[in-house]
Order: sequence, then C-alpha cells, then structure tokens
Amino acid sequence: MAEMAYWEAIRRAHDEEMANDPLVIAMGEDIGVAGGTYKATLGLYDKYGEERVIDTPISENSYTGIGIGASMVGMRPIIEIMSINFALLALDTLINAAAKIRYMSGGRVQCPIVMRTPGGTAHQLAAQHSARLARMFMSTSGLRVVTPRGPLDAYGMLKSAVRCNDPVIIIEHEQMYNLKEDIPDEEFFRPLEGAEVVREGSDITLIGYNYSVHLCLEAAKRLEADGINAEVLDLRALKPLDHDSIRKSVEKTHRVVIAEEDEAAVGVGAEIMAVINEECFFALDAQPVRVHAADVPVPYNARLEKAAIPSAEDVYHGALKVMGKI
Repeated sequence: MAEMAYWEAIRRAHDEEMANDPLVIAMGEDIGVAGGTYKATLGLYDKYGEERVIDTPISENSYTGIGIGASMVGMRPIIEIMSINFALLALDTLINAAAKIRYMSGGRVQCPIVMRTPGGTAHQLAAQHSARLARMFMSTSGLRVVTPRGPLDAYGMLKSAVRCNDPVIIIEHEQMYNLKEDIPDEEFFRPLEGAEVVREGSDITLIGYNYSVHLCLEAAKRLEADGINAEVLDLRALKPLDHDSIRKSVEKTHRVVIAEEDEAAVGVGAEIMAVINEECFFALDAQPVRVHAADVPVPYNARLEKAAIPSAEDVYHGALKVMGKI
C-alpha cells in the first residue's frame, strides 16, 4: 500500500496496461517528451517509445479519428485530450463513429478506445478551458462515461476501460490531480458502472459525481454537527446511470440534494431528478433540490469564478432547505 496522487495513479494504470498488452497505445498533445500537461504519462515515452506514446499535432478530431480507426482493427488506444473543451472538436468521430460502429455493424466491429480528459473549473482558466460537458457524452447512446472521484477509481477505472470493448469516456477534474489516496501494491480493477455509497446516512441523500462528491462529503461533515446524518452517493458512472442505487438511497433517507458543477439546464442533475420523480416519487418527504453552477460562461475574474460555481457551503444550505431548517 502506498500513497499516490491522482495523476500518479493514472500514470501507473497506463504503464501496467501498456506492459500487459503491446496493442495498447497512448495518443495526445504533449503526452510524450513532456509527459503530459498533468504528468499522467510521465516517463512512458522513454519506456515504450514514440510508436506507442504518440505526441500528436493540435488536431483533436484528426488524432481521435486515427485512434478510433486503430481500435476497429485491434489496437487499444488511450486518447488524452488536454481539456474537455477541446473534445468538442472530436465530437464527429466520437459520436458518429465510435459510439455507433458496433451497433451499425451488427456487433462485428468493436471500438475499444478510451478518451481521457479533464473537465470542470480549475483556477482562472476562463471560459474556454473550464467546460463541464459530461451531460453531452451522457446523452450519447453507445458510449460509456465514467467520472473517477479519487486515485483508487482513477487507477482501477482506467485499467477496466482499456480492457473494455466499448468506447469509454473518462472525465477527470483539474482540481483533483494532486488529490492523494492509499493505493494497494497489487493490481486491481474498478467497475465501469454502478454508484457507490461513500458515506452512510439516514436523514438525507447527497448525490454527486466527479469533483462534486467532495463538496457533498464536506457538506455532510457540517450537517453532522447540526445533528443531520447525510448519506453521500457517488454516481461514478454517468453512462450507464445506476438507477437502483439512486432509488435505494432515496427510499432510505426520503430526502435528496443533487450537486454538480455543471449548469442546471438539460444536465446530469436534471436526469437524476427525472429518475427520482419517475421511480421513487412517493418515497420523498420533501422536494428535491439541485445545487449547480450559474448559467454563465465561467468567468476569468477570481471572485466571479468563485461566485459562478457551487461550493460545499451551497450543498450544505441546499440540504438545510430540504430538511426544512431554512
């Protein structure tokens, strides 16, 4: 067991999977000589060479398309896109090819490609480097979408994704790359579906994914001081979404807050709200509350940026509202 940062866990998973299978390659901007913007491929270029750790031009649609084509003939590419904003340039190949080829070929052609990318708001990276686009991939049939909240999931989910025969989108978060957690020395895998209760509770459910799970956990500590026992549910996977775990938790606590860093409109939180309304409406003792970002492009100004995105304080106050305390 060793303490490992989020980025180190990702690098270890890359290394192990490339050592295990010569058909695993990595592609992306600055992932080779420089070791990646967030060091998630540091040292792999020297170890595996330029034919397997491929520095690409700034052309996301092109190299993602090349990776998808390679996956259809047996390779297992891990594509790194430096910011989820830039994944917009690769949507044609991801949505029209990767997501559809198995269905359109009647299962004869597989597309075992992994796309890793950080999303969310870091520190003053402004609107064009702070997108929250999980909802877009979540709405696309044929893709798997996972959001590891810490090093354990970052390591185990990447390894599972590389060995999966479906295209997998892994959405990380720039504020989590230095987050540390103890990682077992032995190899392990984490599932690509299924939510996880990361804090047991009985009075209210706080639902989050990716970075918002940490906001929920912090809010739960504050609620505990007020005598409120909050359960925290990490969705982990957005596609497929774990309806059963959402329903079980809401039926247990009868109250729910949904926290996300994305804007509310047509978002992940809206889908979760629909699941709750359709599958466990009569279990509710209070109206659910969504905590989300303001419906504005993310500002560069530090104060405005902070005001535009949700905080643990916002989750805390959302829970107090559901509990009838404010």
